[in-house]
Amino acid sequence: MSADTRPRLSETIGRQRRSFRVWRGQRPYWAGLLTLLAGIPIMYIPYANLTIGSLTVRMATTAGAGSLIIGVLLVVLGLTMWFQPASRVFAGVAAILLSLVSLVVSNFGAFLIGFLLGLIGGALAVSWAPGKPAPAESAAKDTDGDPGRADAPDDGFDPFGGGRPAAAGAGGSRGVLDDLSGKSPTNGTNGRHRAG
Repeated sequence: MSADTRPRLSETIGRQRRSFRVWRGQRPYWAGLLTLLAGIPIMYIPYANLTIGSLTVRMATTAGAGSLIIGVLLVVLGLTMWFQPASRVFAGVAAILLSLVSLVVSNFGAFLIGFLLGLIGGALAVSWAPGKPAPAESAAKDTDGDPGRADAPDDGFDPFGGGRPAAAGAGGSRGVLDDLSGKSPTNGTNGRHRAG
């Protein structure tokens, strides 16, 4: 292949970025990411050791296995939101419940970090709905500039004048006469019928 026919690196990266944006738009991406990130501190912190100088503080709880299970389940639920968007409501409710349980089981939900991430991620998953593409026909109609629309250009035509052009300098919006006498511009009456 010559240098001219090979795809450039920037074109390849741009194409991959566009395809990722399309993929991300078809699922609750941020909900899955926050839920996945919530599982990491919940399963890590109970097994971590904090060393301050020569003092070692172990943050292990009696329910360390419970913390590990909750963390792994949150990671799995985050991946489920990404790869099975149809089950987003179930995964979101389960993530919220597991985050609430982590308050008791896992050092106050990994010092509230994992708890808040899981709660927000679950709420985003429950509230997310897939978008519906706009039909191409309605988009074409919106840009035509129908004559009855408010954003149509003012061409001096009086829509209430029965097809006659509005009087020059008549004022009002869109050429409508500002006559306060109560008479209709089409037949000169004010809506009452003559008796006799």
